[in-house]
Amino acid sequence: MPGFDYKFLEKPKRRFQCPLCSKAMREPVQVSTCGHRFCDTCLQEFLSEGVFKCPEDQLPLDYAKIYPDPELEQQILALPIRCIHSEEGCRWTGQMKQLQGHFSTCAFNVIPCPNRCSVKLTRRDLPDHLQHDCPKRKVKCEFCGSEFTGEAYENHQGVCPQESVYCENKCGARMMRRLLSQHGMAECPKRTQPCKYCGKEFVFDTIQNHQYHCPRFPVQCPNQCGTPNIAREDLANHVKDNCGSALVLCPFKDAGCKHRCPKLAIGRHLEDTTKSHLTMMCNLVGRQRQEILELRREMEELSVSHDGVLIWKLNDYSRKLQEAKLRSNHEFFSPPFYTHRYGYKLQVSAFLNGNGSGEGSHLSVYIRVLPGEYDNLLEWPFSYKVTFSILDQSDPSLSKPQHITETFNPDPNWKNFQKPSSSRNSLDESTLGFGYPKFISHEEIKKRNYIRDNCIFIKASIEIPQKIMA
Repeated sequence: MPGFDYKFLEKPKRRFQCPLCSKAMREPVQVSTCGHRFCDTCLQEFLSEGVFKCPEDQLPLDYAKIYPDPELEQQILALPIRCIHSEEGCRWTGQMKQLQGHFSTCAFNVIPCPNRCSVKLTRRDLPDHLQHDCPKRKVKCEFCGSEFTGEAYENHQGVCPQESVYCENKCGARMMRRLLSQHGMAECPKRTQPCKYCGKEFVFDTIQNHQYHCPRFPVQCPNQCGTPNIAREDLANHVKDNCGSALVLCPFKDAGCKHRCPKLAIGRHLEDTTKSHLTMMCNLVGRQRQEILELRREMEELSVSHDGVLIWKLNDYSRKLQEAKLRSNHEFFSPPFYTHRYGYKLQVSAFLNGNGSGEGSHLSVYIRVLPGEYDNLLEWPFSYKVTFSILDQSDPSLSKPQHITETFNPDPNWKNFQKPSSSRNSLDESTLGFGYPKFISHEEIKKRNYIRDNCIFIKASIEIPQKIMA
C-alpha cells in the first residue's frame, strides 16, 4: 500500500515523503548503505521488477541492508491531519495515529447496521434508521401488541385483525378488522344483495324500493283471471295475448265494428255477425280505393312540369315502332305538363307509325288540352303558340345539333282548345289533339342522331307572355 494520502494541516516535510509515491511514508524502511528511506510497500514493488538498485542513487542494494525505521514512523504518525470526512462536515483534527480511534466516534464515518440488515450508513443516520427503516428492527403493533421485525411489521400493517377500521361500504360504522367480514355480510346497510326475482345486485337499503319497479317481480292479473306469479314485464303481453278475461276489440274494428267483449267470447261474436262484418269490409275497400285514386292524382300533380316545357323521352323505340305497325293508329302519351304555375294542363301524344296522311311513313305528333286544377281561373279558348321539336342527339362538340321544329298558333274555333270538360282524360283516344301527322318521315328520322341508344326525345314548349307568368 503506498504512503498516506490524508489531509495534513501542513504539507509534510520532504524527509517524511517517499521518493517513489511522493506521499507521507507508510511503514518507512531505510537502506543502510546509502541512508535513503522509502515506504516498505513502494520499495518492494520497485524491487519486484528485477532492479536491485537504490531508486535514488542507483547504487546496488542488498536485502540484508534494508531495515524498518520506527523512529521516523513515529514522527510521521504524529503529524497533524484533518478527518477524511472533513468535506462532509467533520471538524476533527489530530495526530495521524489518532485517526482510527476517531473513526469509532466520527458522526460521518460509514458503518454497518448493528442489526445486520446489510445496510451501511453514516453513524449520524444510524438512530433514525434503527427506529424507522431497518427491516430487522423490533417493532410492537399498537393494536394487537404483537412484536415484529421491521420487515414483518410492514406486512402486518393493513391486515392486523385488532386494528380499528371503517366499513369499506362507507356506511359510517367503525370496528376491528376481524369483525368487518361479518358486518359486510349481515349488518351493513350499504352491503350489496341480489334481487331474488331479477338477480341484479343492489345496495341493501335500496332493494325494497327496487321491488316496486323490478321487471321480474310477481304481480296479479288486473282482470283477475287467476294466473299466478306473472312477472311485471310480462303482464302487458299476458293481458294482450293470453288473459281469457281481458276485454278485446273486434278484429273488424278498422272496418267499423265497435264491439268489445272478453277474449273467450270473441269467437261467438264473429260467428253471429259474419254478414255485417262482410258489409263493413266492402265499404272499407270502397273508401280505400277512392283514397288510392286521390293519392295517385296528387302524386301525378306533384311530378308534373310547371314551366311550359316538356322533354319527352321514348325508350325502346324500335320495339314500340314495331308495336305501332302491328296495331293501326296506336298512340303513345307523354306525362302531362302545365304551361306555367296555376296554368293550362297539356299532354303530347305520338303515333310512331304515323296517323292520317302520315300513316305508315311518318312520325305524327299532337297536343291536347286536359282538364286541369285551375281551369276556372284561366281564359278560354287556349290561344298560346305551341312548338314541337324532335331533338338531334349528336355530340355538340363534334357537330352542331340540327333539331327539327314546327310551330303553330291554336285555332280558337277548334273544339279541343275550348275549356275541357271533367270527363275528358289523358287516355281518351277518341279525342285527337292538334298537331302534325307528317312531323318527320321514317327515312329522315334515321339520319344524324335523332335515334340514339334506341330512344328519341320529343320536346314541346308553350310561349306564354311574361305578364301572364307574373
